[in-house]
Amino acid sequence: MAHRLPRANFWLIPFLGLAVFYPTTLAAKKKPPAPDQPHQVRATIQPALTIPAEPLGFAAPGAFYLGMRNALVSLDFLDEDRLLFTFRVPGLLHRRGDSDTDSSGIREIRALVLSLPQGSVEAEQVWTLHDRDRYIYPLSGGQFLLRDRNQLELVDASLQAKPWLRFPGPILWVETDPSRQYLVTGSSEPPSDKSKAGTVGSPSTAAASVTTDDAPTSPHKDLVLRIIQRSSGQVMLVSHVDEAIHTPLGDGGYLEARRATGMAWDISFDHLTGGDTPVGSVNSVCTPYLEFLSSNEFLATTCGSEGDPRLYGFTIDGRRLWQNLNPGPDAWPEVVASANGLRFARESLLVDHAINASMPLSPDDIKGQDVQVFDAATGKAVLRAAASPVFDAGGNVALSPSGRRAAILMDNAIQIFDLPAPPPLPAANNK
Repeated sequence: MAHRLPRANFWLIPFLGLAVFYPTTLAAKKKPPAPDQPHQVRATIQPALTIPAEPLGFAAPGAFYLGMRNALVSLDFLDEDRLLFTFRVPGLLHRRGDSDTDSSGIREIRALVLSLPQGSVEAEQVWTLHDRDRYIYPLSGGQFLLRDRNQLELVDASLQAKPWLRFPGPILWVETDPSRQYLVTGSSEPPSDKSKAGTVGSPSTAAASVTTDDAPTSPHKDLVLRIIQRSSGQVMLVSHVDEAIHTPLGDGGYLEARRATGMAWDISFDHLTGGDTPVGSVNSVCTPYLEFLSSNEFLATTCGSEGDPRLYGFTIDGRRLWQNLNPGPDAWPEVVASANGLRFARESLLVDHAINASMPLSPDDIKGQDVQVFDAATGKAVLRAAASPVFDAGGNVALSPSGRRAAILMDNAIQIFDLPAPPPLPAANNK
């Protein structure tokens, strides 16, 4: 039986000649609250370790990039004592002659594995990539995926990339489940009735498929969503979609919010094998944005009556653990969870007016970038800091697998914060 994937939780808004994904929670009417006034180190606690970034070859990008949402940097913990730091190497942009890549350009990304607490370089590599979108996706066991155009490569702490999956067209987005056992990919592909050798399964040859209404009929492009098993590379489900779809994938299914009455939304866990299970409900004037923090807990971001953001923590068995009705600014928020799911970091741009369709974001509106680290069990903030320089696509914040360390790019240095042990999640409610 075919399954229907959730509708997109994004607006596709043109900005400076580009198309960017704009979360629906940003349609706020209310002016974002002013951030707390930071003290000397611009953080609520002192960093335990500072690693200057400029000696590593890092240079802050120019203001020209603000608002474009280019992926220019990434911080990721490989384990508690090793940090992967990647960044765009400054220099002239290379151009290609064909129309598909000419506007994106070729760039070089320098990758470093840093040993803590010394900050010494264990491994380094330079990758040549062919667009400006997100390129790093962390996996478990110190591995991560490197995306370039239509390819995904597996990379470990040695920074040697090994080819893994090749798609019939450019990969537009990648998501993973909390256990990193499954991937959700979206790619733009030419219509084809046959699978090409060496590429992942096409929609016509997949063993199982899913469908959505209003599938695209363009003879030139086909937007294809796949759910892929990481261990084997097997395509589990395939869907033709008509727009980018955020799919909060969990253990054996995905979350979906369905409007009930008025501002009420019912949240369900839709099983890949069929059927669904109710897991919560919220009130929101916008479509709730759902994402897993761990296999047992998910985060729901909603909009209040004036568009102000609100956060809720739910267990997958339907219990509401906490709510945060004043989580701070909400311009292009990004969420990063620790591997064990006990902590999450939320970063957002500081802007001087509400962002909506009538008042779009411009580079001059961006005044800073706020970072908060929360306990997943309680919703309480344990760290607040101001990241700098500003990276509107994120990538400048990381949490260690245990949630005991946070790394934030601040003042052209990597600041490492030691945090207390996070509280455990409540035991599962056995019904």
